[in-house]
Amino acid sequence: MISQSQSFRLSINQKAFLLFLAILLVFLVVWELGVERKIFLPIMPSASQTLKDSWFWFTNPFFYDGPNDQGLGLLLLTSLKRVVTGFLLGSAIAVPLGVITGLSPIASKAIDPFIQILRPVSPLAWLPLGLALMRDSERTALFIIAITSVWPTLANTKFAVSNVDPAYINVARTLGASRWRTIYKVILPAAAPNIIAGLRISFGIAWLVIVAAEIILGGGVGYFVWNEWNNLKISSIITAIFVIGLVGLILDRLFGLLQTWVSFGQRAS
Repeated sequence: MISQSQSFRLSINQKAFLLFLAILLVFLVVWELGVERKIFLPIMPSASQTLKDSWFWFTNPFFYDGPNDQGLGLLLLTSLKRVVTGFLLGSAIAVPLGVITGLSPIASKAIDPFIQILRPVSPLAWLPLGLALMRDSERTALFIIAITSVWPTLANTKFAVSNVDPAYINVARTLGASRWRTIYKVILPAAAPNIIAGLRISFGIAWLVIVAAEIILGGGVGYFVWNEWNNLKISSIITAIFVIGLVGLILDRLFGLLQTWVSFGQRAS
């Protein structure tokens, strides 16, 4: 017979959720008291005031009263459009190049110095070069997203392709499959989970970069953050930070589901 104490035992997820709520409550209380006792600068709003101000942005996400006065939802769509476009451009370069370098040791050694030199470069360091090349802020934003999202996908694709079980390739060759058919039917499906993992990291970097780029280039959520800072509306900035983080979390979870689905399909086959 199950005792009463056992029947009310919390699961790990329930305990984690309760701990999350406790940490959040402590954070809000410290924030509220810090503003009330003037520990922070006078421009810092209280937690309660920030929640009230956030309600306006959440309930009016798509209003448009000119280019400098838009709802957070419209600005978010602008940023997402830029990120998706730049990310797709970067992926269109990274995946084929990763396959080539993964299959060819010569190509890998020839391209690796370029990767090692360019990968650590800060995204914003590309901004002046992008403006000089593109002569347009919109295309410069896409250029920055594309070039900074290339590296994780390229590295993961190269690693995944070069580590495909040789037995799979030998079986395909024994059955008379051409090189292109072997790549399409054997190598890419086997490497798919790692490729998706690289795409997942790249998209996270792209979402991180676009906010910083938009502060300088204008438009989107990044410009909203900078504009609200100029207006000393810290509560709006905090709201934007929360929205940016929430959208990033949702996008990451979607890529996680895709990665799980691809891995499950690979095991099932």
